Amino acid sequence: MKAFLEETKIIDFSNSDIQKLSKELSFGCKSDVEIAKNCFTFVRDEIRYTGDYQDNITTYKASDVLKYKTGWCYAKSHLLAALLRANDIPTGFCYQRI
Repeated sequence: MKAFLEETKIIDFSNSDIQKLSKELSFGCKSDVEIAKNCFTFVRDEIRYTGDYQDNITTYKASDVLKYKTGWCYAKSHLLAALLRANDIPTGFCYQRI
């Protein structure tokens, strides 16, 4: 499980803004499930999907997704993984070719 808690170039959860938000989203939660739900809801509702809004920026790193509040599906998943890992919740993901 250690690999699913590590920081990477794109899952940069030591970023101060990600750390702050991860603590806010976990405040008062009694379980990892509650924290995960709060993190998922935040990313779903507060981060724009780049294609829907035709944003002129393509984000990649979790910290950039949070900073610019936009991302494609893979970028939004990077932020979600960073928020979960910052809360010591092991998180993995995979990419799919369509």
